[in-house]
Amino acid sequence: MMNLLISKIHSLRRRIEVARGMRPADLLLRGGKVVNVLTGEVYKANIAICNNVIAGVGDYYRDGIEIHDAEGLYLLPGFIDAHVHIESSMLSVPEYARAVIPHGTTTVICDPHEIANVMGLEGIKCLFRSGRDIPLNLFVMASSCVPATHLETSGAAFSSKEIEEMLQWDGVIGLAEVMNVPGVLNGNETSLGKLLAAQKRGYPIDGHAPQLSGKDLNAYIASGVRSDHEVTSKEEAIEKLRLGMYLMIREGSVARNMEDLLPVVNQSTYRRCMFVTDDEHPHDLLNRGHMDHILRRAVSLGLDPVMAISMITINPARIFMINDSGAIAPGYRADIVAVNDLKDFRVKSVVKDGKLVVREGKLACDIPHVEDDMMKKTMRVKDFAPERFKIRINGRKVRVIELIRGQIYTRHAIEDVQVDDDGEVSADPSRDLLKIAVIERHNATGNIGIGFVRGFGLKEGALASSVSHDSHNIIVAGTNDRDMYKAVKEIIEMGGGHVIVKGGEVLGRLSLPIAGLLSNKSLEDVVKEEEKLLTIARGLGVRPVSPFIKLSFLALPVIPELKITDKGLVDVKRFEIVGIEP
Repeated sequence: MMNLLISKIHSLRRRIEVARGMRPADLLLRGGKVVNVLTGEVYKANIAICNNVIAGVGDYYRDGIEIHDAEGLYLLPGFIDAHVHIESSMLSVPEYARAVIPHGTTTVICDPHEIANVMGLEGIKCLFRSGRDIPLNLFVMASSCVPATHLETSGAAFSSKEIEEMLQWDGVIGLAEVMNVPGVLNGNETSLGKLLAAQKRGYPIDGHAPQLSGKDLNAYIASGVRSDHEVTSKEEAIEKLRLGMYLMIREGSVARNMEDLLPVVNQSTYRRCMFVTDDEHPHDLLNRGHMDHILRRAVSLGLDPVMAISMITINPARIFMINDSGAIAPGYRADIVAVNDLKDFRVKSVVKDGKLVVREGKLACDIPHVEDDMMKKTMRVKDFAPERFKIRINGRKVRVIELIRGQIYTRHAIEDVQVDDDGEVSADPSRDLLKIAVIERHNATGNIGIGFVRGFGLKEGALASSVSHDSHNIIVAGTNDRDMYKAVKEIIEMGGGHVIVKGGEVLGRLSLPIAGLLSNKSLEDVVKEEEKLLTIARGLGVRPVSPFIKLSFLALPVIPELKITDKGLVDVKRFEIVGIEP
């Protein structure tokens, strides 16, 4: 213990000496323009780094042990994504790091409730293990909704006991998005116990309250929730800001709310605002970038560049109490991004913990990959026959999940259908009316929820996936029972993934063997396989740009209006299972 203290004193003394100009820095960034998010200024200064900490900013001209020429570049604090589900990238943690670090991201605050819903606490531990020794700060919010509701079956269930355990782990810094709004408002003991566990430690609590307003919103915030990323309108944003919430402006692959919400960001409000991705998928990571893309878009829409930078650096660092990050100043962690200008934000180099990890836009360090066989054994499905997909009704009307373009919300529609002599209703591709089913895959319960969906445009065959938020049971939509059954069987044999079937034959697949959620391949390979699937899907008439993403959100029973789980159709407004007939 004494030796450790002596080592720390030695390290601190050395940093002070570098800051005073008495000894050379380990790394000197020379000639760049510092973007100071603490004062809103931009000015030319050198940065002296000692070990993994910024020792000084200013006139440091003595040669460092290593010198990096930043002449003509702007130096920004490392970017922070304050709310993300890494699992949505379909990449392992090391591969995700390899994808985002060249775009300036040095910190992510993730809610791992996708893998937690499949593997419980062990899944989160596996995530942490796979994130060791990578140049990315991986912080976790304790997943509050495992499962998200009582209306579905997941692979685990977290009570306040599990939350309290997680909150004691290194790297866990708060309570993740509280989706069960009815549970909070109705004073559910389990829901309130989770809130109190975080409050006891003084940790921040993320919210998830789409369209919540008035007294119910007051009550939700009064429970301790302090942020929301599900805001979609200016009016909703203003109300939540007025009531003390931090506004997470989401610009991800599916939900893109920046353009609608930027009008509320001004000199009075921007310190309470952050940009987040929530869910960003492989194609977007590869082709448009990460937080650098968000900066480009925000500035192109008229936001002041320094404000925009603050919203992905100092703001989330302060809100989530990461006190050594988010700014370029003495004593802060040496996470620094050099970009060409404050419009295009093209990342030239990245310093992570005082080490150059990106040079000329390319990764300049090794990122170790970790294989964990435990994460590949998550398919437990009770055997069933194709007949389980048959739908029989007494009348001539059915509820239909209707897709909304560009949204994860759906409409709750009622449709007239044709019924045969046995009362059976089939899919009707001519009316864009497909069957949809969710098959429980964690505990072999045999649960299968079934219904109808409109908006995919599929003319033949079936699409299936083991990615279905948030419990991640197997979801399938199709024009006939035989292809739906074949698609589900293929998912089970692969150990998870996406698949397209037509005429009993598999036309394309993307394997996701890690918990049925993640690939063990590179970002580039995942994108290639995904693009092949999309080409096949379009050839079958599929309309959504990202059909498997659309499919995945149809099983999320906390986003209005009508969804489906392994327990059946869910009327989200009533928060209950409803029959297929209205």
